Amino acid sequence: MSEEYNDYGVMRSVLLVSTYELGRQPFALASAAAWLRADGLTVTCVDAARQKMAEDALGAADLIAFHLPMHTATRLAAPIIATARRLNRSARICAFGLYAPLNAEWLRSIGVDEVFGGEFEEDLAEWAALKGCATSSHEGTAEVSALVAKPFRAASILPRIHFLVPDRTGLPPLSKYATLQMPSGERRLVGYTEASRGCRHLCRHCPVVPIYNGQFRIVQSDVVLADIAGQIAAGARHITFGDPDFFNGPTHAIRIVEALHAAHPDVTYDVTIKVEHLLKHRDLLPRLASTGCAFVISAVESLDDRVLALFDKGHTREEFFEAVGLCRTAGVTLVPTFVAFHPWLSLESYCDLLDTIARLDLVDHVAPIQLAIRLLVPEGSRLLTLDDMRAHIGPFDPATLTYRWAHPDPCVDALQRDVTALVGMRLTTDRRALFDEIAALAHSRAGVPAPAFDTRPARARATVPYLNEPWYC
Repeated sequence: MSEEYNDYGVMRSVLLVSTYELGRQPFALASAAAWLRADGLTVTCVDAARQKMAEDALGAADLIAFHLPMHTATRLAAPIIATARRLNRSARICAFGLYAPLNAEWLRSIGVDEVFGGEFEEDLAEWAALKGCATSSHEGTAEVSALVAKPFRAASILPRIHFLVPDRTGLPPLSKYATLQMPSGERRLVGYTEASRGCRHLCRHCPVVPIYNGQFRIVQSDVVLADIAGQIAAGARHITFGDPDFFNGPTHAIRIVEALHAAHPDVTYDVTIKVEHLLKHRDLLPRLASTGCAFVISAVESLDDRVLALFDKGHTREEFFEAVGLCRTAGVTLVPTFVAFHPWLSLESYCDLLDTIARLDLVDHVAPIQLAIRLLVPEGSRLLTLDDMRAHIGPFDPATLTYRWAHPDPCVDALQRDVTALVGMRLTTDRRALFDEIAALAHSRAGVPAPAFDTRPARARATVPYLNEPWYC
């Protein structure tokens, strides 16, 4: 790798760090690397979830950038940021991704100089190229301090940029990441890309909303398809589209998957689509099935209409049932996700969630962790605008980066802890067996009789495709 120097004779070296990406090769690092390398910077990418984070790399870089796309990644980044600042007082450190602006004040308190949120590439590249700013503001440089004092505003208009094809050079191979488990027993290497960012919708619990505020940006089709082709050349046989909602731009989305299928007919893919969009664009579901869609994730969140209204999800319980039927008719596997535990849950309504999943024959479609997910309320959440939410929460907790809440019924919180413990100890257990154990526990706690669940013996393999690292927070 050639050495690049700035106008002051100092090598411009950039270290891009990912701490957790749901078992995927970090797309955001590859995208940032493409922009920075195009500007002549020397870039090293480290996925700390798959590689050892060497202290000498932290100590040698001129600029260190952390990708913070979610809550878990942000908390995992904290000790690495602290180590980087301790070892390298002169480095400029930034954070980018959804959770960077949400936690800007806290990040600056632990050593971060700048944060970037949505559509970060252009701003990050410009910041990295600033002349005369080789020293961190934490070294007391007034010029840099002035440059980075740019507060995040939720209502800002995000730029429309022309993306570059992500540069995955130096990232761990796809074989180091989560794989797709097929019903046949086949395992497929998984690639990850994004055809769009942001979302037109304003679901109150979603971390995309404070950053994009209803804005939606597409990634140019040629860039997406080139990124996919590169990952297929590297061994991928399945592609996860990480768009918050694939049908925010249905014409763009269908154009991409039809081109993918035409070029690589044996490659499968998965997407995320709101219930509301599954109903609105029902005519497109057969086209998903015919182009190799292995499954569609849909953030159903709750089966309680009151809770769905509080979350501003845009669908009802009955509309979820309709979406299940539409997907079955079209031959599309629906994978619902849930915020199973929240302040408005009762033991009885949790049992109803389980009973409904079983009645709809969705047990194998639901990752067990979904039955334990507890509502997160980060800084900037639109839930904080609701009196119904404020009645349950305390002050912001910098240790967890959330507003903590307690359920008015301690028995619900106890059940959540016990279900989480069950799931954590049984990650490789047959989904139906674990579901039955959770259901038996929940019905016992609620004091209500359990329906007659499917008593077929545990199967050697699942009946639906699934990724083997199904964590969503």
